[in-house]
Amino acid sequence: MSNIQPFHIAIPVYDLEAARKFYREVLDCPEGRCDTLWTDFNLYGHQLVIHYKPKLADAPQLHHNPVDGHDVPIPHYGVVLEWDAWHELEAKLEKHNIKFVIEPGIRFKGKPGEQATMFFLDPCGNALEFKAFKDIGQLFAV
Repeated sequence: MSNIQPFHIAIPVYDLEAARKFYREVLDCPEGRCDTLWTDFNLYGHQLVIHYKPKLADAPQLHHNPVDGHDVPIPHYGVVLEWDAWHELEAKLEKHNIKFVIEPGIRFKGKPGEQATMFFLDPCGNALEFKAFKDIGQLFAV
């Protein structure tokens, strides 16, 4: 997997400054190019762009699908981290008093694809999942 190319994702945020602070200070994402309506970040080697989008009064709530006994927010995005980096991020999020949508834990324990995972929201309600595998070969296990 050492030849994986960076992905690019652009997400909507209704509070650009709160989102910039979250990605910069909580997730430690280096900030890249910036304009009045968007900002680029380096999210673990991938390009994340936050774009301003006004919050609608009747904006739909997150949808959830059941996965391994949890209600997983849809949509969501994130990064597969190395095992130790995942635990470091978990500690950092707890230090910043980030509320978890799904608490850090092990999913699919003892089954193919066993993984550490956690879900939380950015200040604008975008759901993030960060996960890790002790054996990265389990990433696409069936």
